[in-house]
Amino acid sequence: MQSKASTPDQYMEQLPDDRKKAMEALRKSIKDNLPDGFEETMSYGMIGYVIPRTVYPAGYHANPQLPLPFINIASQKNYIALYHMGLYSDKKLLDWFTKAWSTKARSKLDMGKSCIRFKNPDDIPFDLIAELTTKISADEWIRRYEKNR
Repeated sequence: MQSKASTPDQYMEQLPDDRKKAMEALRKSIKDNLPDGFEETMSYGMIGYVIPRTVYPAGYHANPQLPLPFINIASQKNYIALYHMGLYSDKKLLDWFTKAWSTKARSKLDMGKSCIRFKNPDDIPFDLIAELTTKISADEWIRRYEKNR
């Protein structure tokens, strides 16, 4: 479900009450730990953390007018989602994350290529997400993106 909100704050205001507290905590976990060089914005109808075009003018290869995406969070129909492109592009990071999940999370990992799905908002391991957020700097993300592209 893509939101038509034009700002992250507007997106948060439009959330249903049963999702708002968890999404606020998830957003805070990311914002408090996101390395310098990323920017919070609306991206693909979700809250996005991107490399702005002022830093990486080439933009995203699928649409060069858009900034380079890194993390997105969204309240979907049946779950809260966190999309982390670093997990998709780096096997070592993915291996670290799945191992850490098994020791730090209360629920079974429900994950696609870059999408982590939280069906129960009470099961979001905010500390683990905060740690994951610190693992890739903006410069490192640009290098990995260009290497994998």
